[in-house]
Amino acid sequence: MIERILLAGLSEGAGRFRGAMADSLSLAQARRFALAAQGFTDPRPTGAVTVRHLRRVLGRIGLLQVDSVNVLQRAHYLPLFSRLGRYPMGLLDRAAWRAPRDLFEYWGHEASLIPVALHPYLRWRMARARDHAWGGMKWVAANRPDLVARVLDEVKARGPMTAAEIEASVVGPPSANAKVDWGWNWTETKRALEWLFYSGEVTAAARNTAFARLYDVPERVLPAAVLDAPTPTEPEAHRELVRLAAAAMGVAAEVELRDYFRLPVDEARRAVAELVEAGELRPVTVEGWRPRAYLYSGAKLPRRVNASALLSPFDPLIWERNRTERLFDFRYRIEIYTPAPKRVHGYYVLPFLLGDALVARVDLKADRKAGVLRVPGAWGEAGRPQGEVAEALAGALRRTATWLGLDEVAAPERGDLAAALADALRVPARVTV
Repeated sequence: MIERILLAGLSEGAGRFRGAMADSLSLAQARRFALAAQGFTDPRPTGAVTVRHLRRVLGRIGLLQVDSVNVLQRAHYLPLFSRLGRYPMGLLDRAAWRAPRDLFEYWGHEASLIPVALHPYLRWRMARARDHAWGGMKWVAANRPDLVARVLDEVKARGPMTAAEIEASVVGPPSANAKVDWGWNWTETKRALEWLFYSGEVTAAARNTAFARLYDVPERVLPAAVLDAPTPTEPEAHRELVRLAAAAMGVAAEVELRDYFRLPVDEARRAVAELVEAGELRPVTVEGWRPRAYLYSGAKLPRRVNASALLSPFDPLIWERNRTERLFDFRYRIEIYTPAPKRVHGYYVLPFLLGDALVARVDLKADRKAGVLRVPGAWGEAGRPQGEVAEALAGALRRTATWLGLDEVAAPERGDLAAALADALRVPARVTV
């Protein structure tokens, strides 16, 4: 099943890197390996986007990070748009929340939507919840096992249910269960649910319109074939997850292979060593990189990359910020949690990929009431002609607005690319797909 997922994402026409099996890569080669591995050299659909296209992208990137911020669009929708163009978001909703589902929600790289076939390879994390879950969840499991049991019984009896519904049923009115000053200000009932979610005893059946999880037991949500699949040993699971990370990144340092699925240090290092010994990873040096890199044996080296895509702050291409800086000479930090007066570029800033380079960054906001894609700021990177970048970015912004159901793109409000981008947006749009 894992092989099926990976094969679904392989592109045609690009050859494996041979080059006399070189032990060193130029920075340009490393970028092209990385972008091909992430699906940016795959042809975009020319007709209707189908579940086959969605599976191809998931076969490339392995998972989609979930985040609640909705200033533009929720994080899990954006990587598909970056790779496929305008696609119906209901396609992903069906794959994630309706039977027969392709995806399930769990902790992969943070909260993530993950192919159901990977469920057996993440059971080690569920089994080790007492070691890896964070404080509030572990506290309630250790100190309130009675509450955890009552919550689980309620989900079994009445799921799918939101945390608020379970709270009211198990504990009573909100005043009977005061909020606690921890994490996201969770109640003990919510902590119990998250403990059960982490340990795999409940899962997410869906998300409601407020983006709250609806919890249910796995046997009512996940395919029986997945639940009945044998559980790999921990070394087998870690090896498979590192293999998937390597395939998704093309070339990466050990810390990045580990970070993709947030694996334990010692176990990930052992898996990397085993994959090197098996010939699936090749140690290489990359021009300008200090850490040793590992090239995936199935990585493809395209002659060129013709991408044009806005990238979510939670896109797997740029998850690991140090790798982003080494690959693209592009320092990127999300500023959602930075106080407004201290933000450099803005609240929700998306890097812009053009060709094989990150050439600009743009702060975006979907003003749904007005039907406008707002551009609070736009900045270009040094060394790229502003007119060329602005023209390409204007096209990307128009496509984004159309995909989101917005009628127009507003002129950018600030930034060194603002004037050129405003000029480009005034030019009548070309017909694009």
